[in-house]
Amino acid sequence: MGYPHKSHPQETPVLSKHFGDPAARTLEGWKARGGYTALAQALTMAPTAIQDVVKASGLRGRGGAGFPTGLKWSFMKLDDGKPHYLCCNADESEPGTFKDREIMRWTPHALIEGVAIGAYAIGAETAFIYIRGEFTEPIRVMEAALAEARAAGVIGPNAMGSGKRIDIWVHKGAGAYICGEETALMNSIEGKRGNPRIKPPFPAVSGLFGQPTTINNVETLTAVPHILNNGAEWYKGMCLSSPKSTGSKLFSVCGNVAKPGNYEVVLGFPFKEFLYDVCGGPPAGRKFKAIIPGGSSVPVITIEEAEQVRMDYEGFLEVGTMLGSGGVIIFDDAQSMPRQLARLARFYAHESCAQCTQCREGTAWMTRILERIVAGQGSFEDLDTIFDLSESMTGKTICVLSDSCAAPVVSGIKRFRGEFEALITGRRSSTVAVGV
Repeated sequence: MGYPHKSHPQETPVLSKHFGDPAARTLEGWKARGGYTALAQALTMAPTAIQDVVKASGLRGRGGAGFPTGLKWSFMKLDDGKPHYLCCNADESEPGTFKDREIMRWTPHALIEGVAIGAYAIGAETAFIYIRGEFTEPIRVMEAALAEARAAGVIGPNAMGSGKRIDIWVHKGAGAYICGEETALMNSIEGKRGNPRIKPPFPAVSGLFGQPTTINNVETLTAVPHILNNGAEWYKGMCLSSPKSTGSKLFSVCGNVAKPGNYEVVLGFPFKEFLYDVCGGPPAGRKFKAIIPGGSSVPVITIEEAEQVRMDYEGFLEVGTMLGSGGVIIFDDAQSMPRQLARLARFYAHESCAQCTQCREGTAWMTRILERIVAGQGSFEDLDTIFDLSESMTGKTICVLSDSCAAPVVSGIKRFRGEFEALITGRRSSTVAVGV
């Protein structure tokens, strides 16, 4: 749903229903729109019963991994006598992704309600919403909404008069991409350098402050109140293809497209219809050439592959990519793929925490080689070196930042090798300097 555009008839606005409505930001306005009825219901249920409903709905994590949410919650042992924590990952730093910030900007209480339900379901009395530091407006809006909710007793030591304590706090990040990784996020909250931790132990065993912790994405938690209000079968019914991909999903669309913005469709929606009907197709006089469908860290696919796929976890895997965070980056036929991939590699080289040699050195060397090719100074051996580097960078580091650099680059070379070879042989040169 791009703003100020209205919803497209083929969209299914659930999470985005009140985007663009300033009155929905206030506690009074949110309650008038049905807000906090799900939390009131949840506080009368056993935590395991909430987990069971979410399991039955088929909700999967919307931050990128796609892990079943209810199953993730069930890893927390409710009777272990330890303090539990819930962390909401709002460090939306993945290039091409900008859906979570819209949830926080327009419907902050929807997120608060989802966080409160999630916290209660895993036995946590304290939850943190970790927001990317550059999101100044979402931070301001979330802080104001939390103040309202505390003052009204919706959250706090006696949440909604239930006798149960649910405290929620905003933690502002400092602009590091790596803090979107769940263990780096926890280190950051603890005041440490935002480096990923070795696993095991996993967060459900030893997470924030060494205690059992669950980390969920903004979009994931915001879907939970809708599931409790309408039932697991209602959510499962929103499915156009694989029964493993249920519910609606927000997709952020950017790049060379007529109507960029956020759009919400049911999982399994035909990607071709989405690109041409919902998003308006390519700019005038251009044609689509390549798509990165799940944020910059997933493999690139050709437009021909994209036109055959359905927008769900399984559909994107079938063509060798991933749904990821739902950040759809579009390239038209005027773009140099070597140049665009060099830009992506440079981003990952810059954002590496440098903890793992394969990532620190691999992302830097991959960037240098790609920039050399774009400058018309590359060789065919450079392509072989990139493939060798990718083998060393993939599956061998503490987190997947290194993999995230290799995935779009390797897939881009395989699918658009001719463009790389043309630069190497001098038949073409990049018309725009790298870095512009």
